[in-house]
Amino acid sequence: MNKRTLGHTDLQIAPVVFGGNVFGWTADERRSFELLDHFVAEGFNMIDTANQYAYWAPGNQGGESETIIGNWLKKTGKRNAVLIATKVGGSMAGQPQPDTSKAYILKQVELSLKRLQTDTIDLYQTHFDDEGIPVEETLEAYAQLIREGKVRWIGASNMSPQRLEASLKASAERQLPVYQTLQPEYNLYHRERYETQYEPIVAAHGLGVITYYALASGFLTGKYRSEADLTKSTRGAGVKKMLDERGKKILAALDGVSEAYHTTPAAVALAWLLSRPSVTAPIVSATSVTQMQSMTDAARLSLSEDALETLDVASAY
Repeated sequence: MNKRTLGHTDLQIAPVVFGGNVFGWTADERRSFELLDHFVAEGFNMIDTANQYAYWAPGNQGGESETIIGNWLKKTGKRNAVLIATKVGGSMAGQPQPDTSKAYILKQVELSLKRLQTDTIDLYQTHFDDEGIPVEETLEAYAQLIREGKVRWIGASNMSPQRLEASLKASAERQLPVYQTLQPEYNLYHRERYETQYEPIVAAHGLGVITYYALASGFLTGKYRSEADLTKSTRGAGVKKMLDERGKKILAALDGVSEAYHTTPAAVALAWLLSRPSVTAPIVSATSVTQMQSMTDAARLSLSEDALETLDVASAY
């Protein structure tokens, strides 16, 4: 499978990243192992998680996803076959607000490394930004971790454009580590914020982009077409707002293109993302091997200019 370079790093990643938010939530350890085995067997190599996953599930505290990944790495011995991306700063049990202070990051990285059963995190990302913390303090924490060999590269996720630009400026002026990646919400339905506010920054700095909610919480799979469908999964309630006129146009376009290519709407939605010049790879979650087929299909699907235009027009904002 053809690899893509993530920003200005030396990380070569397959064109779809596995989203580990399901591990310890909608996928128990046995199922998670099955999914990871299949993912790697298909030629993919990056797993994205966070220290907070999946604290929201009953009985969880946070760290369950990292623990499952670490157990899988130990069982399979495949640490050198995969790249591990995790995140810090988001809410957890007992930690309701974002925290990107140096002390907090230095504490949390040790917990993540222990759970992941590894010595080094390939990509360590600011998950949610505490705007009360100077960007320099956060970057200084990452500088220490890189010096110590605990982190290879850093990235940002839920950060305002202003704070992202301030971070990049501080890195240049103070010779601090530079965010090499951005993890934004971006998909056929949610386009405007990324394309108008973040894509210019990405282009100016050559950031790698790994998108979350690549299938808009399942909406772009075609699973939800009426309010009666919203009970099909735990994420259904969040899809209701997308059942508007624009959303239905997007689904119709996906149906037409997927039929022409003898594939699924999900694969087409991911292939559209992969056609975007600024996108390195979408992050996709799955809870069954069957669901993972869209990842493989998308990685091998090349859409024509006409097909892309059909999707662009239907999803125009």
